[in-house]
Amino acid sequence: MNNISLNDFPPLIHDLRRICEKADVKLDENQRIILDSISRFNIKARYDDYKQSFYDLCTDSFTNEWIEKIKECRLWIQTML
Repeated sequence: MNNISLNDFPPLIHDLRRICEKADVKLDENQRIILDSISRFNIKARYDDYKQSFYDLCTDSFTNEWIEKIKECRLWIQTML
């Protein structure tokens, strides 16, 4: 595997799980699922043909649920720094 160090420039990819793998960060299954989902949000928000379906998916409850998951993910990442 092509590992990166903390001093390397981040790879030019948006796949969060792949970035963790390159940094040799161990993920459990739940973390993999969350990072994969967040990465897909980025793709859906960037491309016009996905935007409307993504906007339709983003109800208040869906958005609040994912904001909490992302906050938890952020805290987990901060513990590794």
